[in-house]
Amino acid sequence: MAEVNVLEAIRETLDEALSEDDRVFIIGEDVEAGGVFRATDGLAKRHPGRVKDSPLAESSIIGISIGAAHYGMRPIAEIQFADFIHAGFDQLCSEASRWSYRTKGEQYLPMVVRTPWGGGVHGGQHHSQSIEAYYTHMPGIKVVAPSFPADYRSLLKASIADPNPVLFLEHKRTYRLVKQDVANAPAETSIGRARITRRGADLTMFAYGLMLHECLAASEELAGEGIECTVVDLLSLQPLDVETVLEAARMTGKVLVVHEDTLTGGFGGEIAALIAEHAFEYLDAPIRRLAAPDIPAMPYHHAMEAFFMPDKQKIAAAARDLAAY
Repeated sequence: MAEVNVLEAIRETLDEALSEDDRVFIIGEDVEAGGVFRATDGLAKRHPGRVKDSPLAESSIIGISIGAAHYGMRPIAEIQFADFIHAGFDQLCSEASRWSYRTKGEQYLPMVVRTPWGGGVHGGQHHSQSIEAYYTHMPGIKVVAPSFPADYRSLLKASIADPNPVLFLEHKRTYRLVKQDVANAPAETSIGRARITRRGADLTMFAYGLMLHECLAASEELAGEGIECTVVDLLSLQPLDVETVLEAARMTGKVLVVHEDTLTGGFGGEIAALIAEHAFEYLDAPIRRLAAPDIPAMPYHHAMEAFFMPDKQKIAAAARDLAAY
């Protein structure tokens, strides 16, 4: 297979899922025309009646998906931007996440909610949110955040096949930026597994989505200075690959957790707490978090957006301080 970008990997996987399973259908705003980012471009024509436009009502998109999944369908709900998903929060929190639990495991909800998240595209306060921390706090919903096209393909397939609700996060900045020959690339096929994408003895970085690529770029720069970094792509935030997280932390004794959500209450705090509780005796320095500042929303102006977002330079600077501790 030729090199594809993230968006192409998603579209091809959705096409395959629709072709292989009559229970699969897609519902969301403007999906018949391809969606804002063209993730479903051409699918309505190829699969008549199974790529359905919805009203501008995220609660109904998720609610319809819950009902369809209950009656044996495999819905894939697209929320146009992650910023809009909160309108369906109650459906996800009060219904989807608790469905199996309240039926003593007798019923499941095989549904996927796909949504573009994150900044770096000058989307301003209503199109740039990182929403993962809210939803990793919901036992009963799996949360997946890939970084490379091959993982988007394999983990989207795994999400569609999973009997549980899955929130599938697609970082919009990576859609056309990140490319890969998926035929020859490593791909994680199971939800709940992380991958060590780079090995080094001086410190360990944990990241996901766009920040994984920023960490890899920073690590390349630091290698030229004699600082070798281990970089872990978390891939799945809920469930989390605790074994790999602890292994990677113990390897170097110095930990830098990077995410573009705000610092306070961000998912990085869970990684830090896990390592502090179970690998404290291996640490040679305090655990360091690098995240966005605690301000209400992403600024629109490019200079302010750059101030908000962690990037290669900020990660490299934090890593130098940590390596020197």
